[in-house]
Amino acid sequence: MARTLHYVTDEHGSWKTFGERLVYDNPWVKVALADVQAPNGDRWEYHVVHLARIAIALIVNDQDEALMLWRYRFATEQWGYELLGGMVDEGEDAAVTAAREAAEESGWEPIGEPEHLVTFEPLPGQVTAPTDVYLWRAAKHIGEPTDTEEVGRVEWVPLSRVPELAQRQELLGAGTLVSLLYFMASRNA
Repeated sequence: MARTLHYVTDEHGSWKTFGERLVYDNPWVKVALADVQAPNGDRWEYHVVHLARIAIALIVNDQDEALMLWRYRFATEQWGYELLGGMVDEGEDAAVTAAREAAEESGWEPIGEPEHLVTFEPLPGQVTAPTDVYLWRAAKHIGEPTDTEEVGRVEWVPLSRVPELAQRQELLGAGTLVSLLYFMASRNA
């Protein structure tokens, strides 16, 4: 039996934005009140959080392992694995950011041209947080990590462990989880 999918057209499902005013602003986080009108006609000020663009490096070696950092995140009080990456600097290409952050955080430099894997927004209902993911198939060890704020244990983690780590909530953040699951699903498609 065929299913018919119904999509909301712009005129019947779009929200209207009449403006936005910043209530907090720094290089990492901007909080704004947006003057919006919902499809039902109700209008109010809606809190919106704008985060900086993030670039993530997914480096997979020929043993089917991903380079990750085991670390602690104080905001969620969690230990877990994260892919390497960080905030894209003004005017910097996101792929360049991903490669730079990988080297700084792990001491491993991605080799070759990256493949743009996916771009996503992890919390689109109230947060803008554009995230770009780039894939490399090789890296060379160039020394110790130089980013002393991103301290952790650098590991090549078998991709076969991803489902188990996700189930145990040991893959930290949407950037890590989406990147790994997207990569694994796309290569099996």
